[in-house]
Amino acid sequence: MPQLIFFAAIAIVAYIGYRAFVREAERVVQRAQRVRKEAATGSKGTLVKDPETGEYRLAKD
Repeated sequence: MPQLIFFAAIAIVAYIGYRAFVREAERVVQRAQRVRKEAATGSKGTLVKDPETGEYRLAKD
């Protein structure tokens, strides 16, 4: 029975680590795409609309 608990804990930690890795990878890919677009258009940054105030600001990483 202790082995089952141990392997279940390992599986849970592995799943959480995998989800964090995927989330970080998606963030990096989105940033790379944004940088590639900025380089293609020659812009200095990407504007993002603030939903509360309606103002546009530079995107933060």
